[in-house]
Amino acid sequence: MSEPTLNQYAPPRADVADMSPGTAVGELKLFSAQGRIGRLRYLAYSSAASVVYSLVVSVSAAALAGSPASTFAFFLSLLALLGLLWFNTFCGIKRCHDLDISGWWSLTLIVPVIVLAWMFMPGSRGENRFGPPPPSNTWGVRVLGVIMPVVFIVGILAAVAIPQYKHYTDQARAAAQR
Repeated sequence: MSEPTLNQYAPPRADVADMSPGTAVGELKLFSAQGRIGRLRYLAYSSAASVVYSLVVSVSAAALAGSPASTFAFFLSLLALLGLLWFNTFCGIKRCHDLDISGWWSLTLIVPVIVLAWMFMPGSRGENRFGPPPPSNTWGVRVLGVIMPVVFIVGILAAVAIPQYKHYTDQARAAAQR
């Protein structure tokens, strides 16, 4: 133990031939149809793209409504819609790749039940024919993936609660006038 190069607190090092290296994760290419994307990241990216599209359309409609440049607002909205479709198509193709099916299956996304199935079906574990598994989700992806379902549920509750509240207040006013 008196040898100066020996550190008794260092972890042991050895070459072990029977252990395989850890599975690498794939690179995330946002604007490419190559690679894979997990279900939460698919939901988060699709939701974020829809929100950006809605903001662009709302701002252009509000800023240019009733002016001679309303045609410009229409073309800006059309351009935003094409961008949304393009981005969602690439995300759909990568989601198909994660399920280990061809990207052509993304054409079935026009059926709403299939979209729900894609949200609940887990991707293939490990590497498949389309590449290594997607990277793990960050906190931003988790927050974006949770926001849209929460907004959906709150919207449904508001659609039910607001008419019921109006009916209740109308009955209370009628009872007070008697």
